[in-house]
Amino acid sequence: MPHPTAPLLLLSTARAIVAAREAGLSEWTGSLDLGRSTGTALLHADTWTWRGQAYPYPGKLKDRTVYSWDGEDFAPVSHFGGALIKLVPTEWDVPTFEIDGIKMLPTSKESPLDDARRKVALVAPRGKVVLDTCGGLGYFAACCLEAGAARVISFEKNADVLWLRTLNPWSPDADAPASGGRLELTHGDVSQAIAGLGDASVDAILHDPPRFGIAGELYSQAFYDQLARVLKRGGRLFHYTGSPNRLTSGRDVPGEVARRLEKAGFSARLALDGVLATRR
Repeated sequence: MPHPTAPLLLLSTARAIVAAREAGLSEWTGSLDLGRSTGTALLHADTWTWRGQAYPYPGKLKDRTVYSWDGEDFAPVSHFGGALIKLVPTEWDVPTFEIDGIKMLPTSKESPLDDARRKVALVAPRGKVVLDTCGGLGYFAACCLEAGAARVISFEKNADVLWLRTLNPWSPDADAPASGGRLELTHGDVSQAIAGLGDASVDAILHDPPRFGIAGELYSQAFYDQLARVLKRGGRLFHYTGSPNRLTSGRDVPGEVARRLEKAGFSARLALDGVLATRR
């Protein structure tokens, strides 16, 4: 689904637009797509115009929230369907997302897109077929396409996360010309869907599962055996684990992951905030 052309508002941009009107200016120039581009809004007494469409000046907005136009008003980009899933701005422009207030992507030191780019580089995707097990906002897939992957097979289980992608201008659109038909995005549970992939059918794998307590099946020996089955010999896998505190959690999750991957047929070592493994 293509991204909408309506503006995305943050508290800071809304304040800037209102301040420009109150200063008597007829135009405001800035970004209304989370830093992807800049443009000019025409300011009128009661409305402002962006790309030929008039919008009301926003009311009270909250910080750490992205707002999109729903046809009547600017509404938070969030859904509640058993859990609150929300698109969250960052100082890097590129947003992250949260599930019940838990941040899903690292953003403390760099943009989540730059973080994804470093991890994707570990599997050297150029010319390869890449399995992206848990698509999320699509930053792994975007970086694979940018790096020249031949094809990206991506799964995302959560329908609300897929909805966030339609509003996030930094998420890749599988149908856009820029994707070149190389991105195959499926709404599905990879722990089940992987059985439908052929033996040795992919050249590299990027595995960024939710934390162990939410999706333990994606850390299981049975799933790692399936990853080994679909990956060609010599192929690389990067498995994000994060850096859980052993003193508080009582578990060495990266170490456990490495040991299970070794048992499945990989050579594994710790890398960045996860495990890098090569199919033996």
